[in-house]
Amino acid sequence: MANTYTEERRTHLEALAELLPAQGLVSRMLGGDDPMLWVWHPGSGRQTIIFATPSRAGWVFLWSPGGKSGVDDLTRTARTLGETLASPKPG
Repeated sequence: MANTYTEERRTHLEALAELLPAQGLVSRMLGGDDPMLWVWHPGSGRQTIIFATPSRAGWVFLWSPGGKSGVDDLTRTARTLGETLASPKPG
């Protein structure tokens, strides 16, 4: 059974996931009791995993490569992810 921490994490990730299609992104919740969000841009093929975790300043989203955003600005986070994953793969 999920605890309050897991439920809060899942709530943040689900709220972000609702905004991602408007950025051209596809997502899927993974991890069961340790939820994380897989995000993919169909056009570029780029993808990442997003974690939600508490910090001193409140809950934050973390993703590779080096992405970080507070959960209090979901629109900005979704837009940043869309821009990041839409760009061609480096190299």
